[in-house]
Amino acid sequence: MKRLLKKILVLGFILFPLTGLSAEGVVTASAYFKTISDYYATLNDYSVEYSLKLTGLKDSSGTLTYKNPNLVRMDYKKPEDQVVCFNGSNLVVYVPDNSIVLQQPAKTVASATAQGLSLMTRYYTVAYEKGQSAIPLDSNSNEMVVKFVLTRKSGAETFEHINLAVNPDTKLIRRIEAVTADGKKYIFDFSDYKLNQGIEDSFFVYSAPASANTLNNFLYAE
Repeated sequence: MKRLLKKILVLGFILFPLTGLSAEGVVTASAYFKTISDYYATLNDYSVEYSLKLTGLKDSSGTLTYKNPNLVRMDYKKPEDQVVCFNGSNLVVYVPDNSIVLQQPAKTVASATAQGLSLMTRYYTVAYEKGQSAIPLDSNSNEMVVKFVLTRKSGAETFEHINLAVNPDTKLIRRIEAVTADGKKYIFDFSDYKLNQGIEDSFFVYSAPASANTLNNFLYAE
């Protein structure tokens, strides 16, 4: 469970700094990528519907909500009532099936901040999958996206490579697909973005049921 949550958090937080890629003119993949943080800084908040497929495990889905600069919440529909919430100082994960609350201080979850983008470009090389022009999301799809491939620079990174599909019209991420060294695949699909809704900070303060057991510092607990 702990290893799975770590990988999901890494992938989920890629979304925040990568929102809103600018594709004006012909640019290299690296140059395209460098425009991301400026656009990201202009977004006050957003929510998006997501689905997540994991090799060998049940699919999950729900609503992901983000507020600048570093507030994040994932409300699951599958599994029902599960929640991942980061309020800027503490990460809380509520797993209703096990009636457990996992908590972690902010300093140990740096990937949940705006630094995520710089970390990705530091440890992964960025390239277009088939150039800057839009191509079908899938072989049998009419949905057109720009695709990027991020390849790790060393064996120390969790994912061997990460593929990103971006809608060139909305400039929002449509899909994140990541593969570990042992071949396990994680696929996030995103739809129905809602931007700059004026979401209050209080939305990111989650109170789990009092009956749930609590495990602190779960990312480092054995």
